[in-house]
Amino acid sequence: MTTTTRVPALGAEGWFTPDDPEPALLGMRCTTCGTYVFPKADFGCPNPACVGLAFDEVRLSRFGTVWSYTDARYQPPAPYVVPTEEHEPFCIAAVHLADEGLVVMGQMVPGVTVDDLRVGLPVELVVDTLFTEGEVEHVIWKWKPVTEGGAD
Repeated sequence: MTTTTRVPALGAEGWFTPDDPEPALLGMRCTTCGTYVFPKADFGCPNPACVGLAFDEVRLSRFGTVWSYTDARYQPPAPYVVPTEEHEPFCIAAVHLADEGLVVMGQMVPGVTVDDLRVGLPVELVVDTLFTEGEVEHVIWKWKPVTEGGAD
């Protein structure tokens, strides 16, 4: 019996909770002004009116709304890894997290096309496979349209 190991995709370590049943992006909140940051900041508050240098790690909202979207009909260049034999187009969404005032980019789950998307569509964060390499499953956050009864 082969065991698959799940790991965050290269470069996304510490950016999300890959093994949580209710996954979340991990951001930071400035302790001086309350500005949220994603990905994590290590240089100071991005708010130009703030000189804060201290942050608390926070779980960001799991639900948001599509702010903008497109599809990747072409195969992105390296370091992108094609997860199938041939490149299959996929959608990318910029999702507005209202509570934090952030817009976060991410792929939509497989099967979602631009015909399924619209600005304002409610979505939720999920963890999904980006690609598999041997017995290692590289995972990343993706956005999934909210089904009836999903988000309040």
